[in-house]
Amino acid sequence: MTDPVRYDASAALRLLSDRTPTDIQHELLQARDQIAQDVDDFNAGRQPDESRQPLDAGFVEFPRKLLDEHASDAETSLIARIDRTATELRKQVDSLVVLGIGGSYMGARALFQALCHPWHNELSREQRAEVPRLYFEGNNVDNDSTSALRDLLRNRCAQPDDPASRWAIIVISKSGGTVETAVSFRLFRLDLESLYGTESDLSRQLVIPVTGAESRLHDLSIERGYPVTFPVPDGIGGRYSIFTAVGLLPAAALGLNVDRLLQGAADMTERFFAQDPGNNPAMDYTAIGHLFEADQMMNERVLSTWGSRLESVGLWYDQLLAESLGKHERGATPLTVVNTRDLHSRGQQHQAGPRNKLITNLYVESPSNEAVSIPASDLDQDQLNRFEGRTLPDVLSAAIRGTNQAYAADRRPTADIVLPQLDEYALGQLFQMLMLATVLEGRLIGINPYGQPGVEAYKRNTMRILGGSQDVTSAAPAHRLKGEE
Repeated sequence: MTDPVRYDASAALRLLSDRTPTDIQHELLQARDQIAQDVDDFNAGRQPDESRQPLDAGFVEFPRKLLDEHASDAETSLIARIDRTATELRKQVDSLVVLGIGGSYMGARALFQALCHPWHNELSREQRAEVPRLYFEGNNVDNDSTSALRDLLRNRCAQPDDPASRWAIIVISKSGGTVETAVSFRLFRLDLESLYGTESDLSRQLVIPVTGAESRLHDLSIERGYPVTFPVPDGIGGRYSIFTAVGLLPAAALGLNVDRLLQGAADMTERFFAQDPGNNPAMDYTAIGHLFEADQMMNERVLSTWGSRLESVGLWYDQLLAESLGKHERGATPLTVVNTRDLHSRGQQHQAGPRNKLITNLYVESPSNEAVSIPASDLDQDQLNRFEGRTLPDVLSAAIRGTNQAYAADRRPTADIVLPQLDEYALGQLFQMLMLATVLEGRLIGINPYGQPGVEAYKRNTMRILGGSQDVTSAAPAHRLKGEE
């Protein structure tokens, strides 16, 4: 494995007063064995006992399966289909709207923010290497945000015959019945059809659904005759779906290296099952989080991202941890912060507030761009001339070290996740590491990490209230209510 993601919990380990990871190594290995059994049961189509349902273990081996499929059939594999569709999108449109909520968009947004130019949508088409601008909607019911994007598209994309002025939709919903995405899709679909003609080939080609095999969106796709659709596989829940077409199609449309992303994930899975605790990032991360929560009541987990480009990675992880383990009145509370920005807002509370937080730093060793140096100036009232020649990465590194030292002096536990560089391979490792760690912790503490029963209640109530006295969900076939965004 080249350029591995590293996990370093040495600072946190010094603050463990009761058990250590060695003391729970047997339980960790048992939990990993349960995941291996989950995968075997899933692959064999065996129904587990009720306590293990749903069993959405398909994500574990999915990256490797996609790579193997593509190696054996480079023409009809899912990767090949995604690549062809992404190539056509880049040729045909200048703006791409991704509609989805939860896991249906958070992975794509994390990849976009981490790997694309920070001001991607402001660049010219040439500066963007001919890839489209990217916008996310359908993840809320914000009237003003929706109206603003519709206005932007009407003004910018007013020449239907000019590919440099066209826009398209990727709509992602496993069930097709989540109200935020469904409402947004109706609005943007009608706008697109109004521009290109309701019955035109273009109005069909420029809508690409990603959905479950039995869903309202699937039915609508057949009715409208959309020529290209992609599946959300059974057995992979929304928050575990970044390595399906849910995350891969937007990534490919942006010109990102999907193969390297999947390779990073596949290599992390191999490492997870092959390596012992102590040299296994997913297992070691799980052990530290569990021990501080179980033994020291530290039930808030702060993912401290250093630099702005990893914020959406943290927000993706917030959903993963909260929906997977926040059950039966248990589960740690995740919180993403961006430093050094949030040292000036949350830093005080983390340094001197309740002792209920485990802080994990997430940072990149090498910047993607040439390091910016601090110049000399004739005006030295800011007293920065003494730092002449030091770079912004130097300042960031000093801030990381200084913050960790301050926390250690006050016995506040910290750990580090280190990415060698910010690229597709490193992020593939990171996403898979965090998904495996989440499932491992669920099996360790006896909580099913799949499903989202709490979220379903709000969905039912929203639809009931919108429908007046009629409970609209009860009128739908049961299979249409399944699925997770």
